[in-house]
Amino acid sequence: MAIIALVSAKGSPGVTTTALACALTWHRRLVLAECDPSGGSVLAGYLGGTLDGPRGIGELAVGELRDGSLESAFWSQLVDLDAPRRERLLLPGVVDPAQAGSVTPLWHRFADFFLDLERGQPPYDVLVDCGRLQVAGPPWPILRAAAVVLLVTRAKLPDLSATRSMIRAVERDFTEHRVPPGTLRLLPIGDGHGRGEISKALRLPVIARLPEDPRTAQVLTLGGTVRAGRPLMRAAGALEVPIRALLDRRRARLAWPAAQGVPDAV
Repeated sequence: MAIIALVSAKGSPGVTTTALACALTWHRRLVLAECDPSGGSVLAGYLGGTLDGPRGIGELAVGELRDGSLESAFWSQLVDLDAPRRERLLLPGVVDPAQAGSVTPLWHRFADFFLDLERGQPPYDVLVDCGRLQVAGPPWPILRAAAVVLLVTRAKLPDLSATRSMIRAVERDFTEHRVPPGTLRLLPIGDGHGRGEISKALRLPVIARLPEDPRTAQVLTLGGTVRAGRPLMRAAGALEVPIRALLDRRRARLAWPAAQGVPDAV
């Protein structure tokens, strides 16, 4: 499935929590990449700061700028979330604000590298936590390369209002860069307006809805035992199904003209 990106408009709607819940329940090999320019939180939070030494995308960026070592160093910078199987891997985000300056010029490079992971042996999907767009140096190249971009938002009116303006900004950028239509989807969290209301108000399809589950969110944020039967984990595990169905429909549309001998102009 290549790249699935998660992003938000403002505040803390739960992008990292959602991304981590999905990563822990994904059914295919997966790399969870923390590409939030404001910094990663999984190492210090969910993993409790138990790993020694610097590790993650910041170290990769420094090495790539110094001697072009991204390919050779990539796998050594990952954390196995389900050791020793190496089926759910974490690429930690920047931990030092100074590292953000090294990462920002390389978003194109990371986007291309993540795309190649789908074609690797073995292949990996890449789930990318892009954080908020309203920061310096957002990872636009990764969003443009993503097969699906999920806009994570709370279902309350103030959050939906902020998300509306971001949707228009993303749509303008995607049109300018010829990103395939249908890439953008909403992923609301918690109580508030209904799924149909949200989709109609924001003029964007809702791919699924995640429940409010403070107990699980706290574990994913601060560490502890993740219980697979909790509402958030069940919903996150089910999210892979509509994502895969969306991509299957798109690939079928793109393949149909070629099968009919018509140039692909979709």
